[in-house]
Amino acid sequence: MGRESLWLAVGFIGQLAFTGRFVLQWLYSEYKKRSVIPVGFWYLSIIGSALLLAYAIYRQDPVFIVGQSFGFIVYLRNLQLIAKFKEQPDGVVEQKD
Repeated sequence: MGRESLWLAVGFIGQLAFTGRFVLQWLYSEYKKRSVIPVGFWYLSIIGSALLLAYAIYRQDPVFIVGQSFGFIVYLRNLQLIAKFKEQPDGVVEQKD
């Protein structure tokens, strides 16, 4: 696999993870019968964003770089906030005691 093919694979895997987060959220919401964002959504977001950011840097695309950089910060912050709270079995997040 050449360098260009490797970077295309990184880009496609990042896009797959990014798309997977929407599928996960949709299926989880259908299961719960209400709109819910599971923690896995944020993990897929950070993985997809990191891979797409790396791909954007390789491509030297400033628009793509800025867009993915901002998203990466938001996803990371959400994971930090989630770490302060624990998720209940019904998907509701409550503050730890």
